[in-house]
Amino acid sequence: MEPMLSVKQAASALGISVSTLYRMVDEGAIRKLKVRHRTVFERTEVERYIKAQRAEAAAAPRATGIRTDGTSKRAVVLLSGGLDSATALAVAKDQGFACYAISFRYGQRHVIELEAARTVAETLGVEAHVEAEIDLRLFGGSALTADIDVPKHDSADDLDDGVPITYVPARNTVFLSFALAWAEVLKADDLFLGVNALDFSGYPDCRPDYIHAYEHMANLATVRGTEGHRLHIHTPLINLTKGETILRGVDLGVDYALTRSCYDPSEQGESCGHCDSCLIRLRGFEENGLTDPAPYVQQAETV
Repeated sequence: MEPMLSVKQAASALGISVSTLYRMVDEGAIRKLKVRHRTVFERTEVERYIKAQRAEAAAAPRATGIRTDGTSKRAVVLLSGGLDSATALAVAKDQGFACYAISFRYGQRHVIELEAARTVAETLGVEAHVEAEIDLRLFGGSALTADIDVPKHDSADDLDDGVPITYVPARNTVFLSFALAWAEVLKADDLFLGVNALDFSGYPDCRPDYIHAYEHMANLATVRGTEGHRLHIHTPLINLTKGETILRGVDLGVDYALTRSCYDPSEQGESCGHCDSCLIRLRGFEENGLTDPAPYVQQAETV
């Protein structure tokens, strides 16, 4: 009998959190076993899932931003200034879209990401970049928008299960609504979002089911949708691990030194190295034998 993988080992092999792994089990995406009241996974089962996900991604038709007359379609790209959104923007540019970037000042403590977003937008060359101001501190409920400590850990292996306190209630729904409004004005039928379902987060608004549901709603809620202009929400990173996302961005020439992902940076804009976002980012670079070029106060152990 082949060696069984523990829950943590299986989650690590898949590049996801333990909570995400259990959700995948509940959804029937991957099978678990019970051995002496202990949950374990077959190594071949984990490898089967990884192979299937990559085959699905490879078989998916490549989106193109070029019309039949050779002109570029317009796309609105949600740009936070972090690693994932910068990569999503690079993918949209690579596919030929004329990109319009939208960022949000929503009362987040890590406002340094907005400076990064401006630099990334300028460097990658967008048609326009806007910053929408909304204040989600009115509701709080998150370590990013309220007086709640950002959780810190020594290693990515120590990340907590479940939805972390850094989840901002309904944030992606609010952001996508702003992006959808601008897309209508621009007569753009494509939105790009750098969410990820295989990486650690546990955020409910990063799941494929949520994206599909929002896309369906958007096509019912807009004039362009009722006139037959179908809106598409592109999530090119949704089935990639952080390490795979970084490789994709490197291939596309993304300068990750310009991006910031930390939830609790120093006053000088240095990443803390110990929040969930820093740890996952650091592990992604380490998996590829690369050094994260972003500045850190103190880099944490990632494996």
